[in-house]
Formats: sequence, structure tokens, C-alpha cells
Amino acid sequence: MEQQRHLTVFGATSFVGQILTRYLYGRFGTDGDLRWAIAGRSEKKLRELHGSLYPKAAKLPQIVANAGDEQALRQMCAESKVVISTVGPYALYGEPLVKICANTGTDYCDLAGEAHWIRRMIRKYEGAARSSGARIVHSCGFDSIPSDLGVHFLQKHAMQKYGKTCPRVKLRVKAMRGGASGGTIASILNLVKEASDDPELRRELANPYSLCPDGYTPQLRQPNVSFAEYDTDFKSWIAPFVMAAINTRIVQRTNALSKQAYGADFRYDEAVLRGDGFKGRAAATSMGAGLGAFMGAAAVAPTRWVLERFLPGPGEGPSPEEQRNGFFDVRIFGRTGDGQTLQVKVTGDRDPGYGSTGKMLGQAGACLALDVPKAKIPGGFWTPATIFGDRLIERLVRYSGLRFELV
Repeated sequence: MEQQRHLTVFGATSFVGQILTRYLYGRFGTDGDLRWAIAGRSEKKLRELHGSLYPKAAKLPQIVANAGDEQALRQMCAESKVVISTVGPYALYGEPLVKICANTGTDYCDLAGEAHWIRRMIRKYEGAARSSGARIVHSCGFDSIPSDLGVHFLQKHAMQKYGKTCPRVKLRVKAMRGGASGGTIASILNLVKEASDDPELRRELANPYSLCPDGYTPQLRQPNVSFAEYDTDFKSWIAPFVMAAINTRIVQRTNALSKQAYGADFRYDEAVLRGDGFKGRAAATSMGAGLGAFMGAAAVAPTRWVLERFLPGPGEGPSPEEQRNGFFDVRIFGRTGDGQTLQVKVTGDRDPGYGSTGKMLGQAGACLALDVPKAKIPGGFWTPATIFGDRLIERLVRYSGLRFELV
């Protein structure tokens, strides 16, 4: 009987899926320690992708499977220890695969940034995942690995330096260059569309602990940067960061799953640095107003249609040259209860939404397949920090162009 492969890339012909496939091929080849395959709904596109890697990738298996074909998905899962999914928006197409992985014990990771969908998956399938041994790990791309692993890295060094963690942590985007992610835009538009018609969903989206286990209800108001404000720790005006909505919730779930390792009074927020003085204030105000206008337009059907028509859609993205020239630089600041401080820098050498995300997702899948035995980490819904921790940081620094540094 053929040996079960380590992982399968589902959605390999999507824009991010192709980046991920080429990264895995360049990193692991097809005859090395990682046995893997590509999967997607179009046999023609799979052949074209395979052909672009040929002849050295001749042994790379191809699997035809549609996101809604549960029989094909079940067969795909039976042949693989881990499935990496790039098929989004996940709220529209992601549930069948999560359900099958949870029921069959197949490990799973993705780059989902849709907090309401992740919460729904946890509520519906966490019991099955615990019973079967499936480890489900969402948000393994730019949202939310730099945030989640960056905070993990900071708290580890706070313990080493001060003997205690930092109950107050903030992430600030110092610099970033990259094309807008069509998949992320589609996910945001779908979320705003759902929320505009559903008051209960709007209340859920306002809850900073929405991804924490049921019954976890700290009586603590979390900071939320919703417009321009001045940050005295960074001596800079700051503006809202669009990824904060998912990143903050993943980090709070990490704290909850870790039995409040960051503290029962842990407070965390994210924003974008825009500089000091009048220019910084103007830039932060403009950015905050622009994001507010975008969300307002996305909530109304006629203007949402205009956005869908003119913004990048799923499958669209920057050129290879633009990906290579992209980067990100985020800073994470922590303060202990007695006022001692620490700052961490997390950087990536490709555009965040595509080049770096493809490498982060690929190494997350490899780490899940090769480095995290089921005997040590049981089934359930985990965050990148709680299931991977230092193991993935080491992989990302060694193989993926990321850096985690004290500053």
C-alpha cells in the first residue's frame, strides 16, 4: 500500500496556491523528506501548474477535487496527513473541508482571516476534532503569524529578562509594501455584506474575545484603534490597521488556550505608525477616514458592487517582481506590570499578502506534518502560537525570509 503523503495543497491553482506550490517545490522538491501533492477543482489548471514545474516535478501527484464535493475531499484527506487550504473566501467555500478533516483526523491549516467563520467552525467541529485527533490551525499567513508568533516571542523574552510577562502589548506596523490581496478584499466584502444584514453578527464582531473558548469572559475592556490617535510609546500618530480585527482575536485566543500565560489582565491592540508632528497626524487622519469610507461603501449594495468591479478579485495579485520587492516591518511593544518595557521587530522579505504569506503557510504545513506529533499535541482548534511556537519561528527564520529580533 502506498505510504500516506505528508501534505496536500488544496486550491493549488489559486493565486496564493501557485505561490505556495512553487515555494514548496523550491524548498522541498518532490524526492525529499516531504511527500506532498497539489489539488484543485480544475484538471486543466492543475496540469498547467504541474507543467510549469516539469520535468523535475514529474512525480508530484495531482488530485482533482471541488470544494463542495465531499466524497472527493474525503478521499483527498484519506491520502494525506495534512491539508493546506487556500480556497476562499472561507465563509463561502471552506466549511466542507474543515468538517471532513475534523471527522477523519486529518490535520489542517489555512490563511483564513474571517473571524466569524473561524468561530463558527470552532463551535461546530471542535468536539469532532478532539475525538478524531485532527489539529485545525487557521490564520497561518500574514494574518496572523507575525502577530501571534511575534507576541509569543516577546513574552518569552520578557520572561527571560524580567521573570514575568507583559500584560500590556501593542503591535505597530512601521512599514509595508505589497499589492492588495484580492482574496482578502473578497473576504472583507463578504463579511461586511453579512454583517450589514445581521445585528447578532455585528455584536460578535465587536467582541474582542469572540474566538476564545465558551465561558472565557475577562471583565476587561480591550483597546481598539478606530481612528487617528497619538501613541506616546512610539512617539507617533497611529491609524487603524485593517488586519487588527482578526489578529487581535487570534492573540487573545492564544492567551486563553495558554491558561492566561500572558496574564488575566492582558490587553492588546494593533495599528499603523504614521509619524510624528502635523504630517503624521494628517496621514493618520487620512488613513482612518479612508478605511472608514471603504467599510461604509462595502456595507451598501450599490457601492459594494463598484468596489467588487474595480478592486482586485480572488485570483488576482501583484507580479512576481512586485512580490520580490515587497516587505513588511512590524514592531511589538510590551510593558510589564511594574513598568519595564521590551520591543520586538518582526520583518518579512516579500510582500505580506502573497510572497511572505505563501512561505509562512508552507512552513506551517510542513511544521504540522513533520514537527508536531499527535502524541504531544491532541486534536482541536489551535492557534499558530499554541501549536507551533518556537518550532515554526525557527523554520520561518531559516527558510522563509522572516526575522524575529529584540530591538
